[in-house]
Formats: sequence, structure tokens, C-alpha cells
Amino acid sequence: MLDIKIIRENPELLDQAMLARGKESISKELLILDIALRSAIKETQEIQEQKNQHAKLMQNCSKDKTGIAEEGAKLREKLSKKEEEVEQVRKKFKEKMLEIPNIPDSSCPIGKDENDNVEICKWGTLPSFDFTPEEHHVLGEKLGYLDTQRAVKISGSRFALLIGPLARLERAVAQFMLDTHTAEYGYQEIYVPQLVKEEIMYGTAQLPKFRLDQFQTVDNMWLIPTAEVSLTNLVREEIIAEKDLPIRMTAYTQCFRSEAGSAGRDIQGIFRLKQFSKVELVSITTPEQEQAEHERMTAAAENILQKLELPYRVVCLCTGDMGFASKKTYDIEVWLPGQNKYREISSCSMCGNFQARRMEAKYRTSDKKVNFVCTLNGSGLAVGRTVLAIMENYQQKDGSIAVPKLLQKYIGTDLIKR
Repeated sequence: MLDIKIIRENPELLDQAMLARGKESISKELLILDIALRSAIKETQEIQEQKNQHAKLMQNCSKDKTGIAEEGAKLREKLSKKEEEVEQVRKKFKEKMLEIPNIPDSSCPIGKDENDNVEICKWGTLPSFDFTPEEHHVLGEKLGYLDTQRAVKISGSRFALLIGPLARLERAVAQFMLDTHTAEYGYQEIYVPQLVKEEIMYGTAQLPKFRLDQFQTVDNMWLIPTAEVSLTNLVREEIIAEKDLPIRMTAYTQCFRSEAGSAGRDIQGIFRLKQFSKVELVSITTPEQEQAEHERMTAAAENILQKLELPYRVVCLCTGDMGFASKKTYDIEVWLPGQNKYREISSCSMCGNFQARRMEAKYRTSDKKVNFVCTLNGSGLAVGRTVLAIMENYQQKDGSIAVPKLLQKYIGTDLIKR
């Protein structure tokens, strides 16, 4: 959520940001609601003051109080109606504020979609084969360790079974990621709930914008689309000492997304599933620490790919391709030889105090001032996509898959074969 004070002082800033995101101007409509809310609150306060003065008059009057009592009843009724009006306007104002995405950082490239993203760097040498490399789902099915047909029978489209060595590879990849992030980068591993309350989803801006992308239970709980939701909300409604920042957390969880807008895309294999696993990174910082932490988090995610010797590139997302809550995002895209292209395996975003305002998450400075924290999140990495990247980059001519050296101790073999 944005700071309404900044919008009041500089509505052009908001309109320019919305234009950069490819959205319509919204400041005029928002400021009309803001003025209406402040006016209604002021009128309520004035009526409350009249009511207080009338109560004193009633208390001090020793004569017939009938007329005074009638006037008091009118004031109470008037106050009640005005309070109801305030709540209605406040609700409309809050709903409108929750619909507004974050303002992009000035360093973000201006653009409409992924075609306008800017490549920052590339790492690694693309593998060469003396045969035509196949996509991961073909490899997995031929080996007999990837089964989408029986998964569809159990749960419907966009689910998959990983069997035997591929199931162990998935587990090994997650363990390797957690070990690396905790030992080398100081992230604290946390096991978090994967069912959360509705206000928790609002806190990290999954709601109301992405309601159709989420899974909701009959008792109004929500399955998390990423551990960012649970981890970031751990500082909800808290005031943290500045000396304790930054806070760095990581979690391995199952994630759930309905993939409502992805019909026809990536329908084969495990690239885009409704249930998938991910190791998430979350940092809580001061504004002064935010940019350096963003670079550090991205480097932590890159390090996993470097250790696994998987070629990748980093792109800075343009304003039209950024996530709703993000003010700046780096996407890490791993090379998939079966598809002959780079595909996203991680997004590392800094959100400023956008999520913190929704969560009322703050910190206290050494001179006792209280400000909103800044939040960052990133995939470190998407586990399933790392598995399929290994499958495609390490495939052998006979259809087997070599296991990266650093994972062999986790999985207990150097080759996955039929």
C-alpha cells in the first residue's frame, strides 16, 4: 500500500508510475475519495464535540430537561449516521488503495512487457550435444520417472508425479539449497504454515488483486502461493529494533497457484504446475539497507545455479512486466536446451514499505523514531524448475541424466538411468 501523504503532495508521481506500468491514471479518483473521507471525519468530530458540550449542559441544567434531552437524542442519531458514512467512505478508500500497485524504482527500465526487459549479465557456457537434446518431460517419461497421466487421474491438469530417482533429486535439490543459503548467506531456516488467514494474504498483496490465482478452503483459509506470504508476515504488527535488521529467512514449502491465466502455456511436464515446491528467501530491512540486500539476495540465488553449473542470465524487469508489489525485480532465467531458450527460475524483488504498510510492520531507530520496514523476497530457487533444468542440461545420449557433483552425496548416485 502506498503512502497517501505522498500522493496528496505529488499526484503526478502516481500517474506517471501507473502510465509506466501500462495502467490508467488513478490519482484524481483517489484524491476525491481522500477528500471525502477527511471531510466526513472532520464533520464527525464536530458533531461529537457538540454532543459532548450538550452532555455538559444537560448535567448542569437544574430546570426542565425535556427539550435538552430531545436535542441530545437528535445529536446521537446524527452522529451515528455520520459515523456510518465515515466507515462507508473509508471502506471505498481502502479498497481503492489496495488496488494500486507499487511505484517502480527510478532505475527500472520503462517498457510494456517482457520484450522490454533489460539483460544485466549472463553466466556459464551453453552445453553442446552431439545429438538433439530433448525436453525434460520427454526424458522423464522415457525413463519412467515422470508421470503426468496418473497425476491427472488423481488431481486433474497441471499436476505431476516424480518417481524414484527424480523424487530423490527433487528432495536433494531442496536440501542443497537450504544448506547453501543457511551456511553461506546466513538465512535462518523456518518451517512455516502453508495455510494462512485472509488478512495474511492481504499483507503481502496476494489479495485482492490475485484472488482468482489462489486456492481458498471452505473455512476461509488460503493455500500459500509462495512462502513469502508466511515469512514476510512474521513481522506483522511488530516494531523491530533497528539493530536487529536486516532479518533474513528462508523456507522450503509446497506452493499452490491456480494458474488461471496460463491456459495453453507450458502444459507439458513440470514447468508450470498448480502444486510445486520452492525454497524462498525473505529479508526485512531499513530503507538504507534495501538496495544492497536486493543485490545480495540475487547473488544468493545465482550462487545455486553456479554451483550446479547451470547456465543462466539475469534480467531487470521493465515497468510493464513487474509484479504488483515490487518496486524493482531481477529475474534469473536458466538455460533449457530442450526448449533452446532461457526460462525464469527465480524472481528477486524489493518492495520498499509497500507490504509493510499493509502489515503495520515497523522498526524503531536508535533515536526512538518509528518507521515502516522494507521487505524483499526471492526464489532461491524454484525446486521443480531446477530439477527440469538439470534434466535438460545434464542429459546423455542414451537418455540417462548425469547428476551434478554437489548433489551426488544427497541422491547417492552419479547417474539417473532407466
